[in-house]
Amino acid sequence: MPHIDILHIFQGVATLVAAGPTVAIARIVLMALGILFVYLGAKGTLEPLIMIPMGFGMSSVNAAVLYLSETTTGTIFLDPMASEPGNLVNVLQIDFLQPVYTFMFSNGLIACLVFMGIGVISDIGYMLISPFRSMFIALCAELGTVLTFPIAVAFGVPYKEAAAIAMIGSADGPMVLYTSLILAKDLFVPITIVAYLYLSLTYAGYPYLIKLLIPKELRGIKMDTRQNPKVTKAEKMTFAVITSVLLCLLFPVAAPLFMSFFLGIVIRESGVTQFIDFIGGPVLYGSTFFLGLLLGVLCEAGTILNPKVLMLLVLGMLALLISGIGGIIGGYIMYWTSGRTFNPVIGIAGVSCVPTTAKVAQKAVRDANKVAQILPWAMGASICGVISSAILAAIYVTLLR
Repeated sequence: MPHIDILHIFQGVATLVAAGPTVAIARIVLMALGILFVYLGAKGTLEPLIMIPMGFGMSSVNAAVLYLSETTTGTIFLDPMASEPGNLVNVLQIDFLQPVYTFMFSNGLIACLVFMGIGVISDIGYMLISPFRSMFIALCAELGTVLTFPIAVAFGVPYKEAAAIAMIGSADGPMVLYTSLILAKDLFVPITIVAYLYLSLTYAGYPYLIKLLIPKELRGIKMDTRQNPKVTKAEKMTFAVITSVLLCLLFPVAAPLFMSFFLGIVIRESGVTQFIDFIGGPVLYGSTFFLGLLLGVLCEAGTILNPKVLMLLVLGMLALLISGIGGIIGGYIMYWTSGRTFNPVIGIAGVSCVPTTAKVAQKAVRDANKVAQILPWAMGASICGVISSAILAAIYVTLLR
């Protein structure tokens, strides 16, 4: 195993400690100033169209300072893959999809755009109804993401490829794409194709897993939505901004994903309809369309005939199976600790395929009890799953890159 320096897992903190006091203070001041800009923009004191994205970017980028090498630090704006004009012209002349691939796909930008769109359509208030329960379930549902790594290594898969494959267990397509681009460039196409193929199958497979592991009387437990606290827009925005800064500081290598997701949430709650309509519509669906199209175009015979693909298929299915079981275990733990009032089916929603697994959970409960409603808790667990999978991706990339 590679040598692990605990402080360097949290690289934003490490670079803050290693920097001189002047730089450290300046970074902290700029983080606070960025948060203030978001607040004043959302309040209407300053122009929200510019202040919300500007403040969010300022706070995130000053938190997300990481080590680019042994002696060099930098931000989430890393060196481009091709910067010479001649090289850019050459790579753009291959076929009509090459510009999309070069500028959006091969550097992970398309994953960030999808994440931003997911943030815009996600109501984080569901998570804040019961944050500790939701995060506990999400962590349990990362069991496949954790256990598949040593299993893959035992089968002779190199560490970096094993980590990229293990991320399939998070059921988070953009996260798998982003991690495999950094850790396993040679396999990122088949890994991502397998991930999205299996994510589409969660609709078909997880209902059977729920029925197998949870008896009907427990699936039909009715939860009282009237006890849910009201979460204000201000509380949602405050949580999103502070959490983004903290996660960018701890795990700057995944800062583009954290920043994109939480910026989408802030935009949703800010009420700036121009941004909401743009990011929740053209950006999200356009990125999803080109992501699917490019994965299809890249899925040629030579890629699929790679002898490692069979192992990818097996390990990917194993990762999602273990994650589903882990989520249900988390649901059972919440059921027992709550005095048997918590519906354990919510555990499957911790596997962070937003909102697919939450819908699967609600449908399974509705089949057992037509008046039972668990969607608020299921969405909360699913949103926490996005956060927990990004954290695990950051740990893998930080340790193995």
